[in-house]
Amino acid sequence: MSRKGNLQVHTENIFPIIKKFLYSDHEIFLRELVSNAVDATQKLKMLAQKGEYKDDLGDIKIDVKIDKDNKTLTISDRGIGMSEEEVEKYINQIAFSSAEEFVEKFKDLDDKGAIIGHFGLGFYSAFMVANKVEIITKSHTDAPAIKWSCVGTTDFEMEETEKESRGTDIVLHINDDSDEFLEDARITTLLKKYCKFMPVEIGFGEETINKTSPLWLKQPSEIKDEDYNEFYKDLFPFQPDPLFNIHLNVDYPFNLTGILYFPKVDNSLALEKNKIHLYSNQVFVTDKVTDIVPEFLTLLHGVIDSPDIPLNVSRSYLQADGNVKKISNYIVKKVADKLDSLFKEDREAFEAKWEDISVFVKYGMLTEEKFFDKAKKFFLLKNSEGKHFTFEEYKEKVKANQTDKDDKLVYLYTSNPDMQDAQISTAKEREYDVLVFDHPIDSHLIQKFETSEEGISIKRVDSAPLSDLINKDEQAEEVLSEKEAEAVVKAFEKVVGEGTYKVEKKALSPSDPPVMITQDEFMRRMKEMSAMSGQSGFGGFPETYNVIVNTNHDLSRKIAGLKGKSKDKVAQYAFDLAKLSNGLLKGAELTQFVNSSLEMVK
Repeated sequence: MSRKGNLQVHTENIFPIIKKFLYSDHEIFLRELVSNAVDATQKLKMLAQKGEYKDDLGDIKIDVKIDKDNKTLTISDRGIGMSEEEVEKYINQIAFSSAEEFVEKFKDLDDKGAIIGHFGLGFYSAFMVANKVEIITKSHTDAPAIKWSCVGTTDFEMEETEKESRGTDIVLHINDDSDEFLEDARITTLLKKYCKFMPVEIGFGEETINKTSPLWLKQPSEIKDEDYNEFYKDLFPFQPDPLFNIHLNVDYPFNLTGILYFPKVDNSLALEKNKIHLYSNQVFVTDKVTDIVPEFLTLLHGVIDSPDIPLNVSRSYLQADGNVKKISNYIVKKVADKLDSLFKEDREAFEAKWEDISVFVKYGMLTEEKFFDKAKKFFLLKNSEGKHFTFEEYKEKVKANQTDKDDKLVYLYTSNPDMQDAQISTAKEREYDVLVFDHPIDSHLIQKFETSEEGISIKRVDSAPLSDLINKDEQAEEVLSEKEAEAVVKAFEKVVGEGTYKVEKKALSPSDPPVMITQDEFMRRMKEMSAMSGQSGFGGFPETYNVIVNTNHDLSRKIAGLKGKSKDKVAQYAFDLAKLSNGLLKGAELTQFVNSSLEMVK
């Protein structure tokens, strides 16, 4: 006997609201309907295990079918099914107090898809793409089969019907605006996106979409290295092999399983994110996990599965939820522990991988204080000769080499070994070591190191003459008379001009270059960090450099003895050479320098 009725909602506007709020995420309807089918199947399996359902389970595969002629998409399961009373309870009653309250509650929600499921709306997401939805269901009990239909209003029809097997068919009559969901390729893509690892077999056409027992649910002792690599390639085809992985498996104080992989990260800022897939009970939720794990961990690839993170939640929920914070802290600890163990177990292998993981570690140290403290144990400093040192090892090395009477140890570094080769060579001649910090984020990291390590000052090799930075005892007594030295300075001031460059004299070693260009370490570093942050300049200060004239060099003596244009010409040439060695000679100035050099050769 057929009967008609009204959905028990307290607003006539439920369907317009669903469509308005969820339309941007309308593809998610398929995940919701297939998830419901999986839940119904799992419930039946549980009843069978308890002995409460005694019939043969038989084939429990979920089928998704397209009928292009009738413009329908059908999701069929052989799960627990529903009786008329259950349809009445779970389908016909939607408890909203008012449309106004609903809209107000979710007006600022970033993820509109979070509304689905929040009030049991998973089934009703079907109306985003269908102008009519039918339910044909038969309970696992002896209750008669029921057919329910609705055309997207609060009116429905429900009647007894014939159905051979238990379970539920959801038939969507796809609307004209959603024809894409009648295309095989589109449905295949969505099923593989959302349902790839659901725990019940899902079929679409001749294809089985999912693997019901994903690797992350197995015990690490059961898994071989090739299994991990094969799973990675399944998740991320065409990606280079990962460096190593971390298997997550915890059941207290929260439930979490998963596998995270360390990908190869090149030495650039083009870092691939959104490669961690979040699942809830094997149902895909999102690949945007910045509210669940710290930002630096989003550089990792892999899978996290936790039933403690609901399918549909808002960002504000994630940020406030205690379990989410515990999960985040746990993953940070696991990553740090894994890196520490790799370092301790096989340092040589760890050093070989360091170039590929150093950017990740640096990023983590800058953004997570807890990770910074742990990472200092295995962080490797690399010098210009390619040798690696821990913080403690390098501190001892510098202590042994430096005889500066100041309390602070000075660490020298290069940000561009090729461009700063002359300065590196000068340092080596004095038996001083030079570190390599050549990544754009290193300016921030150096600043962090200086504030966390007492008694250390980190300077770039071209920030000042080496004798000025380290060993004040090396400064020689000026050979030129005061009058001669001033004449040399004035010669350089004339060719340098006013503005960007400021000339000063120093009595350095005769083996030092005749002219060096340096930049204040603090100002240069602040500018670099500002540029990386997308800001223009630092404090509005223009680019400025120091031109250090070595008054103990033979060339200074020569310039002191020259007059007129000859003095200007030699001073200009020495200044251009210094600019050239610092990468500051460009454009017309470089062309002019080349032409002048050719003239000298002739």
